[in-house]
Amino acid sequence: MNLRDYQWEVIGPALEGKNIIIWLPTGTGKTRAAVYVAMRHLEMKRDAKVAMIVNKVHLVHQHYSKEFQPSLGDRFKITPISGDSEEKSFFAQFVKKSDIVICTAQILHNSIISDSEEKHVELTDFTLLIIDECHHTQKDAVYNKLMEIYLEKKIDGQQRLPQILGLTASPGSGGASTFENAVAHILKICSNLDTWKIMSPKTSIKELEAKAKQPCKQYDLVPERHEDPFGDKLKKLMTAIHDYMGDTEYERNFGTQEYEQNVVLMEKSGAEAGDRRKRTCALHLRKYNDALFLHDTVRMQDAYDFLDEFYVMERFLKNSTDETDVFLYRLFNADAGGLLELCRNIKYENPKLTRLEKILKEHFQNSSNSHGIIFTSTRKSTHSLLKWIKSKASLRDLDIKAAVLTGAGFSNQGKHMTQNEQKEVIQKFRQGSLNLLISTSVAEEGLDIPECNIVVRYGLMTNEISMMQARGRARAEDSCYSFLAESGGKESRREMTNEALEDLMNRAIKYVQDMPEGEYVAKIKDLQRESLTERLVKQAKEESKKKFSHEDIRLDCRNCNAAVAFGNDLRVVEVTLHVNINPNFNVYYEEYTEPLDLGKKMENWVPGGSIRCRFCRAHWGLIIIYRGVSLPSISIKNFVLQTPEGPKTCKQWKNVPFSLELFDYNAYNEDDSSDTDDE
Repeated sequence: MNLRDYQWEVIGPALEGKNIIIWLPTGTGKTRAAVYVAMRHLEMKRDAKVAMIVNKVHLVHQHYSKEFQPSLGDRFKITPISGDSEEKSFFAQFVKKSDIVICTAQILHNSIISDSEEKHVELTDFTLLIIDECHHTQKDAVYNKLMEIYLEKKIDGQQRLPQILGLTASPGSGGASTFENAVAHILKICSNLDTWKIMSPKTSIKELEAKAKQPCKQYDLVPERHEDPFGDKLKKLMTAIHDYMGDTEYERNFGTQEYEQNVVLMEKSGAEAGDRRKRTCALHLRKYNDALFLHDTVRMQDAYDFLDEFYVMERFLKNSTDETDVFLYRLFNADAGGLLELCRNIKYENPKLTRLEKILKEHFQNSSNSHGIIFTSTRKSTHSLLKWIKSKASLRDLDIKAAVLTGAGFSNQGKHMTQNEQKEVIQKFRQGSLNLLISTSVAEEGLDIPECNIVVRYGLMTNEISMMQARGRARAEDSCYSFLAESGGKESRREMTNEALEDLMNRAIKYVQDMPEGEYVAKIKDLQRESLTERLVKQAKEESKKKFSHEDIRLDCRNCNAAVAFGNDLRVVEVTLHVNINPNFNVYYEEYTEPLDLGKKMENWVPGGSIRCRFCRAHWGLIIIYRGVSLPSISIKNFVLQTPEGPKTCKQWKNVPFSLELFDYNAYNEDDSSDTDDE
């Protein structure tokens, strides 16, 4: 394996068995350096075993096929294991048979806490743990959960712990506003990863700079709309909804994140109070606010289509005669014609799109080899931008072959992409049959994407890590990184702040690298002890939240307040699924779709159709067929919990104030059999 001088420089301590973080810019060969460390580790250490963990499924196969298998496959047994592979069911056996395992951090964590003989492994079964994008090792991230297990063993005096090798292009500043806080953030990451030192080139810095050329950055700032009758009309409709509610409590700063947060609280308040009018109006107000976001990002037509589709689906799925529903339907329909007419007036169109059109012409007009990425904030806006590009006659002549790239997880933002769909898009982009990706943050880090000569961050307001990761995609010769936003807006102010935070991060890392060894080691030990104490306090706090017995809990439909279940009807399946085993529960719901395609294969279950409330048709969850048994799996956010202390809503199951029993497959089947015998 041929390494560059700067790669040799940063891996030196790792070859001696020390825990380090390799800090190198995107595209400069962090993974290649890690592959070499893994090879030498396997050659030199007795009974060595390596795990490379990643935070995204597609990176498992990417690292396997692009780096590990080509370099080491002829000498070592390498096994990639992801959520859609059958190997995860027998993780322990594959670990025993392999020299190198490449998997998601979640699979490794699930296997460590599993009681199954086929799955269970110990962290100490590995002698080297490589952590990709290791800046995520903080707070409640799964990387940090793994390292908490490591640190607990270390503090308890465990000797045979794996060597840690972290890889990152951007540790970040932790959102710090002072140098001291930025240093504290870097030290915390070092503590979490039990790091001896952060390694970056010193003597071979010029070679690194030549390899990691920075793109030309330009601020493409556009003026605010002089007139915005479409947005004004949406705000007028929102005001009418507030007036209908008789609301004088909530701020009406429409089209802002602050307003969205207020509407979320309004919906929660309405749900817990059993105030259906308030809750329903809040849900519709959030849709209007989403439409304002779309209007600000893409076309008026996209915002109109979004609202129109919402109201069509509401009427189709619910067919409600409730007074509030009828008012909201009529309110939108009364103004739909006027909104549609405004959509056709180019005088009021989004100025950001005009500037984006100019940027694309500049970079695709005279070059058949151009490759680019447009980063935008939501799945909705990726699809809207793709529609816009295909609709523009001036862009159709430029041989732009564009496609959307979004995440594989389920989201209320829009349809997810399956992992196979992601792979196909990336492969086409690599081969050249696509030359423009319109992507959410999924393409910022990790993905093996060809060097781009144009990267556009389109109206984004994110942190300095996202800025650096996106900029790192513009690595072609004479490449350009464009930040496109409204002049003087919050997005452009945030981008400038990110530049300052990047400088703060660089200075903080250098300070930590230069700390006297004794001072650094003492600080890391203190932070690790604090971390363990915080973990114990957090566990005690979480346990104290489970203060009710499941018999004392009733579940009401969040939409219509119908009482439909009790806490003792519920069981946990496969850690993340929560099912109702009461056979009478089917009186309260109906299945209303064909079996869902989740885009990946589950281990012991397959999805059935979606389920909804039989009374109001609000969505509740889905049917799962677990080892041949059909069970309704519900999402807790769709219900109100009636507790001894009053009503409560929860976004996630982990926050419910009672403990849930595990699903006993054998006992459930025995009960079914006895019922049949009685008949």
